Amino acid sequence: MSRPLIIAIDGPSGAGKSTLGRMLARALKLLYIDTGSMYRAVALAVIDSSIKASDDIAVGSLAAHVRIDLLGDPDSLRVTLEGRDVTEQIRSEEATHMSSIVSTIPEVRRAMVARQREMGKRGAVLNGRDIGTVVFPDADVKFFLTASPAERAHRRLDELDKQSARFQETLAEMTERDRRDSTRADSPLKIAEDAIVIDSSGLSIQEVFERMMAVVREKAGKKTE
Repeated sequence: MSRPLIIAIDGPSGAGKSTLGRMLARALKLLYIDTGSMYRAVALAVIDSSIKASDDIAVGSLAAHVRIDLLGDPDSLRVTLEGRDVTEQIRSEEATHMSSIVSTIPEVRRAMVARQREMGKRGAVLNGRDIGTVVFPDADVKFFLTASPAERAHRRLDELDKQSARFQETLAEMTERDRRDSTRADSPLKIAEDAIVIDSSGLSIQEVFERMMAVVREKAGKKTE
């Protein structure tokens, strides 16, 4: 009996990974795992503690022991931290900034990767920055979603829904996040050799979704029937 279908979606912030990951999981009736939310939850745990983000050992230990759960279906995914619903809190600007720092810590990434592998064994759509290269290098289908920095910054502004947020600041923050993600020593953001690269610049979510579904049907049709 073949193992359940595993689909990896990697790419930088604002490329559409979360939205498209949920759409694929719903269409294929698979578990949806937003790995970025897991790192954000670790970030919130650090913020709520007396631990300094610069203390790699302490932050890594916290990540290894704190209880993080993803509950619900793809369209109503809730994130809990030690049993507390933190779905909204982890999207704050403070948590977003902190997650870009703690996610570069090797001990944190190892702790999260172990959890992601365990959760994904049942079959799943996972999105992140190292799914196809580190977490599930043997995933059935791998996607790398990208878009122009300007388009991703505009999407981020829409997500924040704040009139005071300025485009140039958001673009600069996103560019810096891209730099950190792609140059970190542990699990850097990069395109897996066998990944299907899709640039969503100028495309609607539905257009990208249809392209991805066509790939899934072609590569893993028998598993999704």
